[in-house]
This record gives sequence, structure tokens and C-alpha cells, in this order.
Amino acid sequence: MDLKKIDPSLGLIKEFGKVSGSTASYIDKMRSEAIYKDGEVPARFKALSAMLWSVSARCEPCIRFYVAQAVERGATEPELGEFLAIANTMGGCVGEMWALKAFKAYKEFTSREDSTCRTEELACCHT
Repeated sequence: MDLKKIDPSLGLIKEFGKVSGSTASYIDKMRSEAIYKDGEVPARFKALSAMLWSVSARCEPCIRFYVAQAVERGATEPELGEFLAIANTMGGCVGEMWALKAFKAYKEFTSREDSTCRTEELACCHT
């Protein structure tokens, strides 16, 4: 997935890494350890949790990114639906609107002919 499709500013991530002291690469390393690896909790559920946090924070680029990460790690539509039900329940009308954005991102990502993007193409913090 082209990161600029998630958000145009992500096209600057490498340059930003240079001017920000590579902090983005450190954050990416933390993501790799905390979210992208299976442990007691499968990575797909960790990515869905990050998506849920993104819905709560109302960060649309983050929602799109973590939906893609969850799908890459094998999350199913019913699993996504259960996480989005939490967003809807906890956030009321506002939560519902942001949960709908996440569901739309899922539909867009899974409807692509090539929905098996390489993870490194999705990582938003390559420096």
C-alpha cells in the first residue's frame, strides 16, 4: 500500500526521520515489539486493539494503517466487527461514525485485487 494513500503527509516520513533524530524509527521498533509479534495475544488482536485506540483518538490515517496491519496478520471481518462494536458502544454516535470509517477502510483494503501488501510497505515509520 502506498502510504500517501493513507495520508499524503506520510510521503515525508523518511525526510521527517532525518530531521527528527530518527525518533520515527524508534517508534516503529516499539510497534514491532508490542504490536506486530504474536505472544500470549495474537498480533492480529494487538493490531485490532491499536485500531480501536485509533478510533477513540479519531485519527483516520491511524485507523486505515492499523486496519491494514490487522488484515495482514489474519484478522477476519467478524473479528473486526466485534472490536468495532466496542468502539460503537463506548463512543455512542461519535464512536459509531469513527467505527464506520474503520469498517470502510477494511472494505477498501480487502476489496483490492492485491490485498496482500507487504508489511514493510505499510510500516509508516521507515527512516
